[in-house]
Amino acid sequence: MEAPATFTGTGEYERSFNPRDYLSEYYRLSDGQGRPNAFLMQNLRSLAKVFALEGLGGDTLLDVGCGPTIYQLLSACERFQEIVAMDYTPQNRRELESWLRNEPGAFNWQPVVQYVCELEGDRGKWAEKEEKLRGKVKRVLKCNVTKANPAAPVSLPPADCVLSTYCLEAACPDLPAFRRALRSIGGLARPGGHLVLLTSLGTTYYGIGEQVFSCLRLEEAAVLEAVEGAGFEVRFTQLQPYPAGIGRTDMQATLVLAARRRGTA
Repeated sequence: MEAPATFTGTGEYERSFNPRDYLSEYYRLSDGQGRPNAFLMQNLRSLAKVFALEGLGGDTLLDVGCGPTIYQLLSACERFQEIVAMDYTPQNRRELESWLRNEPGAFNWQPVVQYVCELEGDRGKWAEKEEKLRGKVKRVLKCNVTKANPAAPVSLPPADCVLSTYCLEAACPDLPAFRRALRSIGGLARPGGHLVLLTSLGTTYYGIGEQVFSCLRLEEAAVLEAVEGAGFEVRFTQLQPYPAGIGRTDMQATLVLAARRRGTA
């Protein structure tokens, strides 16, 4: 498998991205043979560390490019009162809303929620955490990270934290576009607020079912430089190799970071 000849555009995501296939391929806690999903587990452990950082909390968190997933919000929901989830494709938003409404047939996140609760010291509180998260996600909006205001036409008040997981490298065809997108989503955070990123490194593609989608091949130094250039001071980084056998991708590593926007509220 190799990257598409041309970078995957927004139209292709609307036509071809299947959220349930994506969830099944990358976000089950274990596969059909009971083998653990080391990629997901290390992401959950890293997010638990990030959202335990002193001063990283507040009223509002914006999840930009949330996709159909909720794993990235399980630790975050303990530190914020209100969450706004945003994604470009309508099918991802519908998948997320199905879980938020606790509809029959929605993706089963229970094993993932139990794992996070175990990290927090009480695996038995998984149902309580699910309800807490459902109560805190107040809006699900369309967004486009290539726009100056990613939430347009909605105008959002500055947030205490902007979270984005494995989004920008899939939306930005080159490094200048990545830097612009970081400035745009970073502008949604208040001065003194935080940016939390999970970014894939060394990746040119990822596969879902029969579809293959492009990624911008990033290096750690370029990501850190772009975050600083967007007006943030990096507080936390964690670099981890991508575990073999998870999904179909040439991802080499993941970078988790938290950064504080310069200035005072």
